[in-house]
Amino acid sequence: MIGRLRSLSSFHPDLRAVALLAPRRAVTPRSLPVMRMLTRAIRGTDPDVYVFEPGVSVRWFGAPDRAGTEPGAALLWIHGGGYVFGRAAQDDTLCRRFADRLGIAVASVDYRLAPEHPYPTPLEDCLRAYEWLRSRPEVDPARIAIGGASAGAGLVAALALLLRDRELPAPAFQLLAYPMLDDRTGDGPAHTRMWDAFSNRFGWASYLGSADPEVVAPARRTDLSGLPPAWIGVGTHDLFLDEDRAYAERLQAAGVPCALHIVDGAFHGFDSVASRTGVARGFFDEQCATLENALSLECS
Repeated sequence: MIGRLRSLSSFHPDLRAVALLAPRRAVTPRSLPVMRMLTRAIRGTDPDVYVFEPGVSVRWFGAPDRAGTEPGAALLWIHGGGYVFGRAAQDDTLCRRFADRLGIAVASVDYRLAPEHPYPTPLEDCLRAYEWLRSRPEVDPARIAIGGASAGAGLVAALALLLRDRELPAPAFQLLAYPMLDDRTGDGPAHTRMWDAFSNRFGWASYLGSADPEVVAPARRTDLSGLPPAWIGVGTHDLFLDEDRAYAERLQAAGVPCALHIVDGAFHGFDSVASRTGVARGFFDEQCATLENALSLECS
């Protein structure tokens, strides 16, 4: 306990109280049923929901005051959960904040989860949601960003690669909040919270199934050229710090514009579990400013 208290000084001041209580390891094979039960209990708000098939749907947050206007920009949001838990409703508040702040439509996809549905099923579910969003009459297909957090951001990166490889229309931008990109990641920085190397191995093994990680994991892909511009945000106490920084550098080397935003003293998922703190609000503000620029928005 004394060592844990001493380690708190390395966290951002806004996050020290939460870091004291936050677990290092939120998900294991044994705790997975409990985590799924907790996320199923999340009621969310009351957006329109479009169901494609059991386990696959989109929660729709229409753009404020867009009725009767020209088609506008939109964001496809993909939730996190290590590829093994979580649901779109957990990010309802965040999606509504994006819609209200930016004046855009937001579609949040519920995809099927591993290990019951390993690769490529979750990724194909996200592709289906992206194609659905492009078909909406109120959406300008040339002004769609794809974004997500953690495993959701990993699916964003994989979706961008899939669209490029299949020569399908690309999104205008990819927004990656502490993305889960590399199945080879080891222990990472000291004093991580919420997601550690054990959880990471479990999540990746569940998602990969029998698939080739050289194909599945975005960080293993050798050719990153021709992808949409990107923004990557991650904290210094996040397991994914090194893999995210390396991916940003590789995107830049491949000629893909990529901004890397590192939050000193922040752990994995900090903006979700401590959303009212100043550092979390600043992280959200940075994402909004990036999307404003990428989608050519005029926001107040």
